[in-house]
Amino acid sequence: MPNIKSAKKRMRTSEKRRVENRAVKTRITSARRAVMEAAAAGDQAKAMSAFKTYCSVLDKAVKKGTLKKNNAARRKSRAAMRLG
Repeated sequence: MPNIKSAKKRMRTSEKRRVENRAVKTRITSARRAVMEAAAAGDQAKAMSAFKTYCSVLDKAVKKGTLKKNNAARRKSRAAMRLG
């Protein structure tokens, strides 16, 4: 445990950010899984709907600072290539 006041605060804020980032990353993973499962099943309409959701989740993650802009762009590009 930290003894210095600023270190205690840093610990609290780090924990809050960790929890929020983890939640965002879980949403990203779930959205990605939905896209890949729909693409594997061959359901084009469902895959496109899931892809739009995936892109939205990635953009929100960038806005919150969980992901970098280019990281999200790369993930969207790779998912789009998978959909073909």
